[in-house]
Amino acid sequence: MLLSVDGLTRCYPGQNRNVLRGASFDLARGESVALTGDSGSGKSTLLHMLAALDRPDGGRIMFDGNDITGLSDKAASDLRRRRIALVFQQFNLVPALTVAENLALHARLGKRYDPDWTKELSDRLGLSDLTDRYPEQISGGQQQRVAIGRALAVRPDLLLADEPTGNLDETASAEVLRLMLELVSEAGSALFLVTHSRDIAARCARHLHLSGGRVEAAAG
Repeated sequence: MLLSVDGLTRCYPGQNRNVLRGASFDLARGESVALTGDSGSGKSTLLHMLAALDRPDGGRIMFDGNDITGLSDKAASDLRRRRIALVFQQFNLVPALTVAENLALHARLGKRYDPDWTKELSDRLGLSDLTDRYPEQISGGQQQRVAIGRALAVRPDLLLADEPTGNLDETASAEVLRLMLELVSEAGSALFLVTHSRDIAARCARHLHLSGGRVEAAAG
C-alpha cells in the first residue's frame, strides 16, 4: 500500500471545532481517489497533512512504509520535491519564469529533471508553442496545465490535487482532468484529488466523502 492514513484528528482550539475525528483510508499505487465534502469539512486540511505541510493532533500517516506524520521541515520539503507533488487551484506559477522554466522548476530543485520527459509532458499538455511565454500571457486553463506538468515532471509516487479545475469552465475542466488521469496512470503514480464536484469525483476509480470528521465511501 502506498499510503495508509489511520485515525487522523485535528481540533482548532480558537474555533472550538474538531475538523477531523479519526479519518482513515488507504491509497494503492496506480489508484485515483477523489475526496468530496461540504465546505469547511476539512478536505484541504487533510490534503495538507498528506503533503506533510501540516501535522495532525493524533493518528498516523504511512507513506510507502514510512511514518511521515512528524517529519522535520527539511525532510518534509525533500519528500515533496522528490516523491509527493501538489497541484493547487490557484496554480502558484512563478510569474518571473517562462512556461518552460516553470515546468522544470520542481524537478530541478529535486534533482529529478529529465528534459525528454519534461518535453513529452509539454507536448501532451498542449504547451509546446507556449514555452517562451510567461504565466500572465497564457489563459487560466493553460496555466493549470503548466501546474500539472510541473508536478508530474518530478515523476512523483503520489500526486495531490486541491480543486485543480475549480477555476476552469466545464469544457476545460473535463479536458484537464482527462489529461491528469491519463498522465498519472502512465507514470504509475497515485492520485488523491479534493473536489466539490461529484461529476469530477465520478471520473476517479474511487470516491470518498469526508463528513463529521471521518472518511467514508461515497454513497451512490
